[in-house]
Amino acid sequence: MNIALVAGSTRGTGRGIAVELGRAGYTVYCTGRSTRAARSEMNRPETIEETAELVTAAGGTGIPVQVDHLDEEQVKALVERIEREQGQLDVLVNDVWGGDALTQWHVPVWEHDLGKGLRMLRLAVDTHIITSHYALPLLVRKPGGLVVEVTDGTKKYNDGHYRLSLFYDQAKTSVTRLAYALSHDLREHGCAAVALSPGFLRSEAMLENFGVTEENWRDWIPGNPTWAVSETPAFAGRAVVALAQDPDKMRWSGQSLDSGSLAQVYGFTDLDGSRPDVWRYIDEVEEGGKKADAADYR
Repeated sequence: MNIALVAGSTRGTGRGIAVELGRAGYTVYCTGRSTRAARSEMNRPETIEETAELVTAAGGTGIPVQVDHLDEEQVKALVERIEREQGQLDVLVNDVWGGDALTQWHVPVWEHDLGKGLRMLRLAVDTHIITSHYALPLLVRKPGGLVVEVTDGTKKYNDGHYRLSLFYDQAKTSVTRLAYALSHDLREHGCAAVALSPGFLRSEAMLENFGVTEENWRDWIPGNPTWAVSETPAFAGRAVVALAQDPDKMRWSGQSLDSGSLAQVYGFTDLDGSRPDVWRYIDEVEEGGKKADAADYR
């Protein structure tokens, strides 16, 4: 039996990862703040109970646990419960975010709401560190464990681009560095840590923001070809499963990875059978000037 904790699995990438781990037979602890009884400050309808039910429907065992990952006592209690019920932890996914409504784009730091900016950093970075602090002693009990730090943008992309907000920029680059640092802590235990970025993600919020659905998103391609290389949250989920099941996963430890490039290595596909590779498309076509159809990167 394999056990995973997906911290921040209420929606989006976290939900996609949790469900695909379930499809691979994992018992998945699905944590977040939004439940059917109460919503988080994001005020969205998705819940951890729904995610856990999707995990179970996919073939795994989903266990929803309401946790605020900034609250050390709640995180400690969560890990103690996993240890008590399972006695092991094989995969830790740090996907807590919650900063969407806090970002002020194209606003210099001296004009950005300081409280919102600092809150964003706490949600994006402190949550990951707190969760790792309590969960890793359980994960390192046996070699082969995997920690996945979910971020937005590869190291190559983020190093060369300002992410339109100092706070957002720091949040997303910091998470990549967390994976690098954790890889050093985990090396002697035979466990790996990686940073993983999805591509142009068709999450619940993204579809809603653009006013499209999973059925008609292709209507946006003529006006914005990048939509042609967008992906579902399941694609990143399959990337995590491939990494977790790789006996040679240590070759990736400390690196910045993305779902599209890993699909080329492991051969998994998105739900429609394609392999969207948006970061390569951005690098070669949008910024590199290569004449190519976006469909060639799917």
